[in-house]
Amino acid sequence: MTDADAAPTGRWLEVADGVRARRHAELDLTTGLVLGSDRALVIDTRGDRRQGAELAEAVRAETSLPCDVVLTHGHFDHCFGTAAFRPASVWAHQGCATYLRGHAERQRAEWVAHYRREGRADVAEALAGTDVVLPDRPVTGSAEVDLGGRVVRLHHFGPAHTDHDLVVSVPDVAVVFAGDLVEQGAPPDFEDADPRNWPTALSGVLALRPEIVVPGHGTPVDAEFVRGQRDELVRLADVCARHARGELTTGEALRHSPYPAGTAEQALRNFH
Repeated sequence: MTDADAAPTGRWLEVADGVRARRHAELDLTTGLVLGSDRALVIDTRGDRRQGAELAEAVRAETSLPCDVVLTHGHFDHCFGTAAFRPASVWAHQGCATYLRGHAERQRAEWVAHYRREGRADVAEALAGTDVVLPDRPVTGSAEVDLGGRVVRLHHFGPAHTDHDLVVSVPDVAVVFAGDLVEQGAPPDFEDADPRNWPTALSGVLALRPEIVVPGHGTPVDAEFVRGQRDELVRLADVCARHARGELTTGEALRHSPYPAGTAEQALRNFH
């Protein structure tokens, strides 16, 4: 799938009353918006200053309410657009700021080079000139955000896609924004992942009893899809454990993996 084929830019999906997901062609990203009577909550901010400004303008077209922001994790495509929402409060797991301090410039350099190789100088320059904003409302285990007439709950279920994933639950309409804990349309990414605990984190998502789960990339899914992805991750964790114990060669582990070889190789490297 190419970025251009993934999703039309600027498409809001009404997933429940006052809860919207916005689909973006770039990296097949999905952001979110939750409306209360007093405030709105923006979920993730896209990958550079220009993309963040586009999202902020789209949010303003939907609501005049003051906004808070919540970041599901510190990968650039989810959080480098935050400056466009200043002076909003920015919620994230406490490990997100630590991750950005240590890895924001590495991510910037890698992806600027990636976009230049693709001949997309405009995206590369926007990313190179982006001001990375650190979150200022740290969350440890869980927190609540009162939007007026609607309380949104934030949950951390342990290391999974990263060590600081934050899940956004809108319990009155049974919607969960899962960030990259859930992937629709592509395999999960294990660059910073903990393959051992990722299934446990998805059990935490399912314990919220969602009817709709909005992934970090792709279209909204249901709980059955999440169960299926959890089962795949259980299988992968078992393959990684058998490989770590010497029961499987790398080639055998790759053949037993439910995911493509490149994805499985990354998981094997990260299994501890």
